[in-house]
Amino acid sequence: MAAVGRPRRSCLAVPGSSVKMLGKAQGLPADQVFLDLEDAVAPLAKPDARKNIVAALNEGDWAGKTRVVRVNDLTTPWTYRDVIDVVEGAGANLDCIMLPKVQNAAQVQWLDLTLTQLEKTLGLEVGCIGIEAQIENAAGLVNVDEIAAASPRVETIIFGPADFMASINMKSMVVGALIPDYPGDPYHYILMRILMAARMHDKQAIDGPFLQIRDVDGFREVARRSAALGFDGKWVLHPGQIEAANEVYSPTQADYDHAELILDAYEHYTSEAGGKLGAVMLGDEMIDEASRKMALVVAAKGRAAGMTRTSSFTPPAR
Repeated sequence: MAAVGRPRRSCLAVPGSSVKMLGKAQGLPADQVFLDLEDAVAPLAKPDARKNIVAALNEGDWAGKTRVVRVNDLTTPWTYRDVIDVVEGAGANLDCIMLPKVQNAAQVQWLDLTLTQLEKTLGLEVGCIGIEAQIENAAGLVNVDEIAAASPRVETIIFGPADFMASINMKSMVVGALIPDYPGDPYHYILMRILMAARMHDKQAIDGPFLQIRDVDGFREVARRSAALGFDGKWVLHPGQIEAANEVYSPTQADYDHAELILDAYEHYTSEAGGKLGAVMLGDEMIDEASRKMALVVAAKGRAAGMTRTSSFTPPAR
């Protein structure tokens, strides 16, 4: 099945300039935490933020979370120092580097090469640090296929809605929500384009933030849209959004149980003992190889979320 990877239902943004938030984030139930050196950190605060992040990675208890640092984009003067300081300081305690505003494959390849040189110098396993590529403008979306294929380190393709909206002159100041004047979902094409590139190259697809942090119902509404398409998770900007993200990007208990039941039943019926059948009835539902593939997707999401099945398959008596 494509894009199993690390669980990333909820990807919590934490400013690297806030020691308090770096400490609090360690105890929150987010699947992933990304420590930010980009938009959440003022230019004059970036050097100290790097030091804060290195200390937090080395000294903190991240309790199995995926640990990511978002560096500045390659059009700025800060990127190379972000990467070098963070990886030299805490590379052994880092899972991925997030590169924002990616516009082409060459930018990902630069990061790949830099990480390789650092890993070799530091005695780390080459390839141990992954890359998350954030699509935030028209050039990035047009080139998203080559970006997804640019390096085996790439683990996720991420939608960055705020910068993207600005880059295409979208007439809205509400980030992540629908636009009342547009008769549909204005982000549908963008999300599907990112999803297709991600799945083509076996990467995870992550939706961007919803800025109205106190509107949890609104967060759930937009999260359900990308979850329905097949996205693996979404950014969260506030602890109050974490539970909603973990719920929305996990299957329901009924769907998880049903998926596991299909997998067990299909394995039985295609076996010698089950009659070597390729298509059978399971209750009122016909299942076949396509059913198995669909069930694998839902079952994998449930297993990654730590769900426990509440039903089991009993082969019929022959």
